[in-house]
This record gives sequence, structure tokens and C-alpha cells, in this order.
Amino acid sequence: MLSAETVLVRQFPCLSDNYGVLIHDPASRTTIAIDVPDAALYEKALHENGWKLTHILVTHHHWDHTQGIDNLKMLTGAVVIGPDMSRDKIEAMTHGIEDGDKVLCGPIEAIAIGTPGHTLDQISWYFPQLKMAHTGDTMFALGCGRVFEGDKKMMWSSLQKLKRILPDDTTIYCGHEYTLANAAFALIIDPENADLRARSVVIEALRSDNMPTLPTTMKLEKATNPFLRADQPAIKANLGMTDRSDADVFAEIRTRKDNA
Repeated sequence: MLSAETVLVRQFPCLSDNYGVLIHDPASRTTIAIDVPDAALYEKALHENGWKLTHILVTHHHWDHTQGIDNLKMLTGAVVIGPDMSRDKIEAMTHGIEDGDKVLCGPIEAIAIGTPGHTLDQISWYFPQLKMAHTGDTMFALGCGRVFEGDKKMMWSSLQKLKRILPDDTTIYCGHEYTLANAAFALIIDPENADLRARSVVIEALRSDNMPTLPTTMKLEKATNPFLRADQPAIKANLGMTDRSDADVFAEIRTRKDNA
């Protein structure tokens, strides 16, 4: 039976700070790529594991997530599924989806969660059978994406949506290795958070050995990620915003990170 224990996931660095992710079900030989920052590195990973790519799931249209899709599709014949509103920006896309749509990649169910803010087309992909999600550039370990096409209220709503939908035991992958810088910033916003302080020590050790800090979990992000915790009294008090709305506090945190 398909489960997190039977499916294999490979994460590997791409470009300067992106991650590539492959999901493989040995029983059905289904292999899914999440975004394609670099086609050659995906081809290398597929060859090393002896896997044939069947599907590419796209999170959003930015070049550092899509520039390798055309070549990889041509090499493998994989089906490309992504946000329908970006069909004109992702020419290789064969199937367009919207928020709430469910797609089957072989036996693997993928649910598209619309999480706009970073871009308007941003999709977070949730795999309930695998207890896994890929949040693209919406949510990072201890961070969230810059708000380019939406607004800060929209991004806060998207993060709240992930908190509602994804169970605590969901393993979270995302687009970039930003965690060390995110941890330093998080400690300024939430300095009394003991879980955050402990996590920061682990992150520093991992990065000093050039090891990835991802994947993370929804439980860990809810406990330590300041962008998810704008509703917490301790953070509001630290920012001098006790009487302000959660959305206002999030906007202040995002603005401070933009200017950090």
C-alpha cells in the first residue's frame, strides 16, 4: 500500500540556493519532479537512481523554478501540471489546475492549495498519502517568500491556510535554503522562544557542515516560524503591537525582513 514509508524522496541542491525534489513510487514506477530549476541536475538525479520521470508539478512561474521544464519534458515526455493562470508563462504545461484541484500522478494524489502572495499563481502541493507537502516559495523553514505580486494581507491569509490544512506531522519541502538567515531574523522577532533558540543551534551546526536544513515539519514551523506566529501575544508585545491585528503584525514582520 502506498505510504510515506514506501515512497522515496530525493532532495538535491540546484542553482545557488534552490532545491530540486523527486518523489518516486517503486511499485508503480511513478516519478514526480517538483519544479525544475536545472534540467541537467534533475537528469543526473534520475539517472543515478534509475528512475524515469512521469510528472512535473509546478509551484509558480518564476524562472528559477521553471527554466529547466522544457528540456526535461523533451527528454522524458513527462506530463507537466501547474497553475492554470500561468499557461502563457509556462509553455510546456500540459494540464492547468486551480486551488483545491486534485490530480493523480500514478497512484499518488496531489492536492493543489492556492497560496498566493509571493506570486498570484503560487501553488503549494499537498500529498496526503505521503504526509508531505511542497510549499514552493510561500513558506520556507523559519520564513516565507517575499511578496511580489500579491499583498501582505494575501500572504498572511495563505500562511493561515497552510496552518489550517496541513496536519502537524506533515513533512515540508520548499524551494530554497534560506534557513540560517531566517533563524537569525526570527530570533530578533521572537527572542524568548525556547524552541526557536534550540532550533537555531541545530541549524548553525548543519550549515557549518554544508548540510541541508530541509525538510522541516508543520509542527516545527508552527512552533518557531515567526511568519506563522504573527498572532502570538509574545511576538506582538516584542514588536510593540499588542493591540494591532494579526495581519498588521505579519505585515510589520515581512517589512522588517525585506529591509534586513
